[in-house]
Amino acid sequence: MRLIISQTIKIFTVLSLFSVVIGCKNVDSESSRILSIPMEFKIERFDREFHLSENKDIPKLKARYTFLFPEKFKDSVWVKRQKDTLQLLLLENVEDKFPSMEPLEESLAYLFKHLKYYFPKTKTPRVIGVINNVDYQSKTIYTDSLLLISLDTYLGTNHQLYEGIPQYIRQEMDVNYLSSHVAEKFVEHKIPPTKDRSLLSQMIFHGKKIYLKDWVLPRLTNAQKMGYTDDQLQWVVDNEVYMWQYFVEKQLLFNTDTALLQRFIEPGPFSKFYLEIDNESPARIGVWLGWQIIKSYMDRYPNTEIQALLNLPAQTLFSKSNYKPRR
Repeated sequence: MRLIISQTIKIFTVLSLFSVVIGCKNVDSESSRILSIPMEFKIERFDREFHLSENKDIPKLKARYTFLFPEKFKDSVWVKRQKDTLQLLLLENVEDKFPSMEPLEESLAYLFKHLKYYFPKTKTPRVIGVINNVDYQSKTIYTDSLLLISLDTYLGTNHQLYEGIPQYIRQEMDVNYLSSHVAEKFVEHKIPPTKDRSLLSQMIFHGKKIYLKDWVLPRLTNAQKMGYTDDQLQWVVDNEVYMWQYFVEKQLLFNTDTALLQRFIEPGPFSKFYLEIDNESPARIGVWLGWQIIKSYMDRYPNTEIQALLNLPAQTLFSKSNYKPRR
């Protein structure tokens, strides 16, 4: 009897190891297919071309970058901007930070190979680097054929030019978050808008944006996907069960009060539980919890295709996820 049990255990162990090996090979095979997709990016340095050119070059620049020259402004405006002291200071700092565009180009190529694999109709956009007065609300602008990157908003979290900008905003003004920002802009056009105003629906709607990054940016850390620091990510992991318990006990999940979005979905210095822990918590914990719900659903239904997941109604996804916080 012991012999039979021993042999059974050995057989089960061998089959388990075989299954793991096969799974790894499938993953490696898919990764190889993705990385073999032809993709090359060349970031056009409009910022450099514009500020290092002569007045007489304005017509040529307008012809090449028409969308960057609103017709309501006369050429005299652009001539003055070319030699503006602040703009030249920003250019100097951009040049110091990015002596080469190759690392950024490789990062974007990696992202768009994955986007092309999962969304075959994805176009390879024209990518243009600009200087935009450190407008951190418009770090990237993305359409299906054009990607603008405000290079002066990616100089580094602690850059001297960012003094006076709140810390929670500065922490994402780093090139390590660039591909994450672009991915999020991409998926905004892929998720159907929701008419459900409940907090749960908004959690899952925004959580889908983060989950997409699990597919298209597998090299990124979970902190980078969320726009968190490593310490902030550890805080939400450690307190997942307590946050969820708070949402359930306060009956917030199906509450449609718009103030909840500002408290738990939108960027800010911290989330607002109205408890002593507020200052310790990062903002957007509702988004993080929505992401965990989606991951729980995908653990149960791993064969769900990405577009089907993005189209899935929040209530359906939640009810089938069987989400339970880790203790």
